[in-house]
Amino acid sequence: MKKIEAIIKPFKLDEVKAALNEIGVAGMTVTEAKGFGRQRGHKEIYRGAEYQVDFIPKMKLEIVVVEPMVEAVVKIILEKANTGSIGDGKIFILPVEQAVRIRTGESGKEAL
Repeated sequence: MKKIEAIIKPFKLDEVKAALNEIGVAGMTVTEAKGFGRQRGHKEIYRGAEYQVDFIPKMKLEIVVVEPMVEAVVKIILEKANTGSIGDGKIFILPVEQAVRIRTGESGKEAL
């Protein structure tokens, strides 16, 4: 099993979620996040004064899938979250040793 963490722009969430649902992704966790990468934030003007915004609003998706699905999930996130502009986000893939469903006690891929 693998855990895929994706940081994407907030307005791309619905499109990514719908596409992942179509290929059978059973669930995901979504968290509102703030951060910055190479873009280092941006400047905004409010009532005539300029402010530096260091942390940009993002969405963090956490998805655990069996290994054969990893490539398809990553491909969908790359296609659907891409705007072609700076700050589109990142995808991280991590190993998952075990998963256990609390309600039934099922473990491994059955818990997903």
